[in-house]
Amino acid sequence: MAQFFQAKKKTLSGQSLTLAITGMDHQGRGIAKHNNKVCFVSGALTGETVKAKLIEDKARYSAAKTVKVEHPSDARVKPFCEYYQQCGGCQLQHLRLDQQLVEKQLAVSQLFAKFAKLDAMNWQVPLLSESTHYRRSARLAVMFDKTAKKMRVGYRAQGSKQIVSVQHCAVLSEAFTDIFTVFDELLNQYNELRSVSHIQLCQADEQNFVVIRHTKTISDKLKNTIAALGLTHQWQIIWQGETQHINHDHVAMPFYQLPELGLKFEFGLENFIQVNAQVNQAMLSQAVDWLNLNGDEQVLDLFCGIGNFSLALANNAKTVVGVEGVASAVAMAAQNAQTNHIANAHFHCFDLTQNMQQAPWFSKELDILVLDPSRTGALAILEQLPLKQFKTILYVSCDPVTLARDSAIITQAGFSLQKIGLMNMFPHTGHIETMALFQRR
Repeated sequence: MAQFFQAKKKTLSGQSLTLAITGMDHQGRGIAKHNNKVCFVSGALTGETVKAKLIEDKARYSAAKTVKVEHPSDARVKPFCEYYQQCGGCQLQHLRLDQQLVEKQLAVSQLFAKFAKLDAMNWQVPLLSESTHYRRSARLAVMFDKTAKKMRVGYRAQGSKQIVSVQHCAVLSEAFTDIFTVFDELLNQYNELRSVSHIQLCQADEQNFVVIRHTKTISDKLKNTIAALGLTHQWQIIWQGETQHINHDHVAMPFYQLPELGLKFEFGLENFIQVNAQVNQAMLSQAVDWLNLNGDEQVLDLFCGIGNFSLALANNAKTVVGVEGVASAVAMAAQNAQTNHIANAHFHCFDLTQNMQQAPWFSKELDILVLDPSRTGALAILEQLPLKQFKTILYVSCDPVTLARDSAIITQAGFSLQKIGLMNMFPHTGHIETMALFQRR
């Protein structure tokens, strides 16, 4: 693998600034001007004046951290989590929930104006969920603290590898309310557990899974002890050992159901699923509504995962072709089609960053394109697809920068942005999820 030189960040400490915050960026940081360049200020809100400490100073921008708010915004609120100032999980608890959506929508609009040269945005009502206990999956960090001479379990601190020990998490599913205290005790009670590197949590519809990743052998006796303890909390304990393979033997396959669409999705614990179940259901229903298929369309669903969008659209389409680069997800998508008695959805494993010449899954009859890429976006495949053959493109994004960048390619190919809407998959964080609908002009 090629290695590229990266210049080290120039970091500063102790330099205090007074900054007027004129807006917020797509990561939830305040924006100010310092030395005639942009300064990104964590912990600051639009309209505020803050005292901040400069932590980074580069040629084109600088970064600072709020130390004191001198003139607070009317939208500033007290964070509800006692670990908020240390934990890196949430970034916007100090901003009123409704204003979080306002700032996120404005940030997306500004990125579209910059990259796609689009100013007229037909914003739709955002998709919402409960603002706490919305996470059905999470990854907990585990590390031996040499200074304290104990194991720590919690979340990474903001911009650091250090672990913030927590006893509860207000955005995590209530099924895992006691997970931190239980494992803090276990990890420090048994020396064998010092090889645990992280703990993965996943709430399925009928079971709650706790996957324990460990790098050294753990005795069956201890495993049985922890499994029995897990059952008292209604947790199914899974051990992921040195092979890094999650053993699903003797464990019922996790699944989630979408009652409004009449679908059931099984998934492996290594497969990606949307963290927020409530928003996932609303997102799929909105996709069905926006595309308004009449039964004649042939849909190409790229980055299809376990078939989340493919199967939701299949009942209203002539055919659906799903493409995904992860083989285990493709196998699960095919299995989910069978489980739901859907015969017009077909799935292929293909790396969508590679050359698609002679790709077996592509045909000139495909006329609807659905994209649901990772944060890196869909640039590689968009540059190869004959976009003009599609009449409609639905783009589901988890990164507004790559969405705006890719939208420039789509509009240059002859499409108009018809609708766009936020999906607040991660309340109180800087993450922005967006759905955009493009129609061929």
